[in-house]
Amino acid sequence: MQLTIPASLELLFDFTSLESELAESQSPLLPLKAAIKSIYEKQTQQFQEKHNIVHLIRERSHAIDIVLTLAWSYYNLGNNAALLAVGGYGRGELHPFSDIDLLLLHDSEHPLDIPLEEQTESNKEFVENLQLFITLLWDIGLEIGHSVRTVDECINEAENDITIISNLMESRLITGDQTLYEQLSCQLNPDNIWPTKDFTAAKIQEKNQRYLKFNETAYNLEPNIKEGPGGLRDIQIIGWVAKRHFNVESLKELVGHNFLTPHEYEQLENGQNFLWKIRFALHILCKRHEERLLFDYQRELAQQFGYEDCKGKLAVECFMTDYYQTVMQLERLNEMLLQYFQEVIIFKDANAEPKKINRRFINYKGYIAAANKNVFRNYPFALLEVFLLLCQDPELKGVRASTIRLIRAHGYLIDDTFRKDLRCRTLFMEILRQPFGITHEMRRMNRYGVLAAYIPEFEQVVGQMQHDLYHAYTVDEHTLKVLRNARRLFVPEHANELPLASKIARYIPKPEILYIAALFHDIGKGRGGRHEEKGAVDVEKFCQKHDLNHRDTRLISWLVRNHLVMSMTAQRKDINDPAIIHEFALLVGESQYLDYLYMLTVSDIRATSPKVWNTWKDSLLSQLYNLTKIALNKGLENLQQQEEYIKNFKSIALGKLIDKGYSKDEIMALWNTLPDEYFIKFQTEEITWQTVAILDSSEGNTQEKLKKPIVLIRTHDERGGTEIFIYTRKEEHMFALVTSTLSQLMLDVTEAKTISSANNNTFHTYFVLEEDGKSVTDKERIQTIRLSLEDKLTQEQESQESFVLPTASQRLSRSQKQFSLETKVQFDEDLENNQTLMTITASNRPALLSHIGQALIESEVCLDNAKISTFGEKVEDVFVIRDRNKQMITDIKQQENIRRAIIHRVDEIE
Repeated sequence: MQLTIPASLELLFDFTSLESELAESQSPLLPLKAAIKSIYEKQTQQFQEKHNIVHLIRERSHAIDIVLTLAWSYYNLGNNAALLAVGGYGRGELHPFSDIDLLLLHDSEHPLDIPLEEQTESNKEFVENLQLFITLLWDIGLEIGHSVRTVDECINEAENDITIISNLMESRLITGDQTLYEQLSCQLNPDNIWPTKDFTAAKIQEKNQRYLKFNETAYNLEPNIKEGPGGLRDIQIIGWVAKRHFNVESLKELVGHNFLTPHEYEQLENGQNFLWKIRFALHILCKRHEERLLFDYQRELAQQFGYEDCKGKLAVECFMTDYYQTVMQLERLNEMLLQYFQEVIIFKDANAEPKKINRRFINYKGYIAAANKNVFRNYPFALLEVFLLLCQDPELKGVRASTIRLIRAHGYLIDDTFRKDLRCRTLFMEILRQPFGITHEMRRMNRYGVLAAYIPEFEQVVGQMQHDLYHAYTVDEHTLKVLRNARRLFVPEHANELPLASKIARYIPKPEILYIAALFHDIGKGRGGRHEEKGAVDVEKFCQKHDLNHRDTRLISWLVRNHLVMSMTAQRKDINDPAIIHEFALLVGESQYLDYLYMLTVSDIRATSPKVWNTWKDSLLSQLYNLTKIALNKGLENLQQQEEYIKNFKSIALGKLIDKGYSKDEIMALWNTLPDEYFIKFQTEEITWQTVAILDSSEGNTQEKLKKPIVLIRTHDERGGTEIFIYTRKEEHMFALVTSTLSQLMLDVTEAKTISSANNNTFHTYFVLEEDGKSVTDKERIQTIRLSLEDKLTQEQESQESFVLPTASQRLSRSQKQFSLETKVQFDEDLENNQTLMTITASNRPALLSHIGQALIESEVCLDNAKISTFGEKVEDVFVIRDRNKQMITDIKQQENIRRAIIHRVDEIE
């Protein structure tokens, strides 16, 4: 057999010599294995030298063709059989570790599905050689996927499976019986199997199901470049439907059918080539088949592709922004083209007269459409009007494909003149004031590029990645999710999701104020400096241009500037402290500001990541809202004095306890051992619960030394977590011991409080959540936690040995290893309460709290309180500490020793 070898392939391997070597060789294994190795190494070098990506994947496909042809020939498999490339290999698209999808097509007159001993001699030899052929392909290092079928078997399988028909449509003959291949090709005709209408509908349904797996967004932190929305599979769907309908072999031919414009084809081609480069690089980097752009690879690829850090953005963020913008553009094209296919293929027989909406738009088969191709040129404001009309008529299913194309083509009309036009400004505000469809249409405006054109600052955050584990989406996707969450607060059907926020929403006079704040709250990101300040400036200009009154403008600007404050206060400060509530109330100033800020805060946090929002955060924010509301109603000048606050709490708790049958004397005997701060840190209900637990126990004698620790656990619905109360002897290492035990039990600590009594006992309270962010509710699980803590605490009390920090049972996750942050320790003085606030910023690590606790022991520091805040890969925990004498830690040298001890302990976690 004489092969024709292009010169470009001879650069990969000497195929001419290989053919001769195989003819004389006893085994094809080593020569073909050497060829595969050489192809990979030479193509890796060519990729690094920036050879054309299209040539690389086509040449790899061609090179594998030659290897398979030589192997096929070596085993003499040509008679009555054909070797076909299918799937991506059939399209001639092979990356370094792509699967080699093969169909071994054989003659039905020579069946292979009967026992070998019943085969004819010629068939038996063919089957044995076929097995040797398949084994050889694996042995030389090819990842193959293969099937062995007759033509009839192929058609039977394809009739019931859209994936199989798609793969067979792209089949091409590598070597073997040409007649067999032609028989199969003829049988695959739409007139015989899968008519174009059914095929198109099935492909669209398949795409929709695939999108659901990726949360219907291309903006996942670790995207799948092949299967994700806007990925390579979206381009392939267009190709499949086009091939089925127009019988074309390439996307470029669609231009000739007036299905694609030259500019759209260029966008598809450029997008495909960009994704091909990433995929090729991924395969080389991983040395295996990999389609996921994981954190492990993102930084490495950014460096390979020449990205560099720039002002306000890391190199990896620049790279991923280009990626997200590319897939968003491909997703937009895919939506438009598939809709066009629906119109010309699926709905072509539907009889419906166009219905006039107004002078500029018609309803065409349920889709809004421009009345003529000059609508947007003659009436530029119609570029916004179309979205308002969609909001106002829920019966409209979307925008007709030809109109989408017109919108995209006329985007250049949205300039300063357009933005100053009263009609345009009125239309945009009118969209935000609609009772329905706001979220859908803002998303559509973003997909079509209208939103970024109308709000130029928004363009800077489109596709902008935030390279961390806290923000699961790009800035624009997150922003639109915040808008969706804010909108849902006003929809009665969703009132059960956030009852307090939904109740507040019923009395909000202007929902558009919240929506505008949502659109602008993160718009300043990526420009360096404090994004909330930049966003406040931007939104103030927007409000002024859109003729909002001074009061509304001031409120919206304030919301954007302070959109992080409520979350930070709830998660990092002791909101049981009246001084903290008064400070926050002073910032807010009035109830209306508090209402809007609360709704914006919960909408923002819930849109950050599916895993971030939990009942604990819900409880903290609700508590802060309610306490601040009370403070505002009382008047900001009426700050409740600490003595009065404590007296009220004691009175309420005492009344409850006496009602339960406890005497005032025994209650006061216990309370008199406690400092005033106990009655500030704990709520009356907690004080009652803890007091009952101690008085009911055999350890209730407050004058005697505590012999056995008390451990109580309950699920606290109002606080959104599980509360653990521990009453035990005062021990320096208690925080480290308890948190290490809880870590081993796979629990997340969200808050810790410690109070020491005059009789050398301590009250410890820990709020914990399961790893999924939910309270512990299973009774057996609660019992296990209680027994584990009792066992550890009892052992420690009885032990004469010094405390040794237990080994962490968990290891760093793959994602955590990619985000190593410098551990920082900051000290602030709280003069009013004679305490030091220590803020630790570090990478989220297993058993982090217990290591910090050990460092505090070594530094001879007393821990009073801890607020635990986790933001993806980063923790920002606040610890209230004092020295051994219960005084503030002001000495710089002592602070530095504490800092070094903490950094040492944290950095030793693996």
